[in-house]
Amino acid sequence: MHAVRLHAYGPAENLTYEETADPTPGPGQVRIAVAAAGVHLLDTALREGMPGPFPAPVELPTIPGREVAGTVEALGEGTDPSWLGKRVVVHLGMNPGGYAELAVTDAERLQEIPENLDEAQAVAMIGTGRTTMGILQFTDVSADTVAIVPAAAGGIGTLLVQYVKNAGGTVIGLAGGPAKVARVQENGADLAVDYKQPDWPERVRAYLDDRDRRATVVFDSVGGDTGRAAVDLLGKGGKHVVFGWSSDGLHDGSPLTFTDEELAERGITSEGVLGPAMLGKAGGDNPVRTLENRALAEAVAGRLVPAVQRFPLAEAAAAHRALETRGTMGKVVLVP
Repeated sequence: MHAVRLHAYGPAENLTYEETADPTPGPGQVRIAVAAAGVHLLDTALREGMPGPFPAPVELPTIPGREVAGTVEALGEGTDPSWLGKRVVVHLGMNPGGYAELAVTDAERLQEIPENLDEAQAVAMIGTGRTTMGILQFTDVSADTVAIVPAAAGGIGTLLVQYVKNAGGTVIGLAGGPAKVARVQENGADLAVDYKQPDWPERVRAYLDDRDRRATVVFDSVGGDTGRAAVDLLGKGGKHVVFGWSSDGLHDGSPLTFTDEELAERGITSEGVLGPAMLGKAGGDNPVRTLENRALAEAVAGRLVPAVQRFPLAEAAAAHRALETRGTMGKVVLVP
């Protein structure tokens, strides 16, 4: 098979497209003919050997990628034969291997892809969609919601805009550059502004003042100066929901921190929602599965439509560079 392999930590150019042996499914496993493989910003950090949420660095060489969708084409010993030939989507968990024409995983991880979703959309919902549903657990969204969404043209941002609008709320989407702003507007935001323009906070404040409203929630994946300016627009009782601090394209991202005194003075709350907090709130024996099910159900019902940007599998390095320079819109997917 063809796959993208990483032989040494470093820049995107270290991802090489090459031939390698087909993986063999073990007991209770399946082999998937991959039609779409998800690319996550975390992949770029792991490629460079940076610390991540895993207990140890990935052993090299490796095939990166932890989200795939495709068709089950081989079974391991003892695997339920009904999986053979089905379209499936799966998060591979701790084991990479997604940037390839074939991938192996445990059958118990599989989700069958509903008929009205294609493989790229399914990949977006199993990862980005799952995280979005986890984030939304931390705030009540209703017609009274006035949400500010930094990085609103991204994969999670796109889904947050749709979710709040479906609930009848008001959405102010922030994005970098005219093309992304236009995409956010097309996605249904009530106001889309370019955070690269220094007067964007004044534009948002004027919009809210005209309607005698204040922001009730900031869904912050950016941090830094942009995140702080968004928090400054929160009204009393507002909530700052933090799920990242990547960058805003102008400044290096950094997490925002507030003392208890600052929060009390502003009359707001601030909460980080990733990791154990998110999974604990989802509950159940398998909280990851719970969130996956919610995300896929929203997509099947047509309430959430993920934005997808496709790259050929052989151009994985270009996909990584685009992510790192904020040159993408929506979920990035590799197509063999």
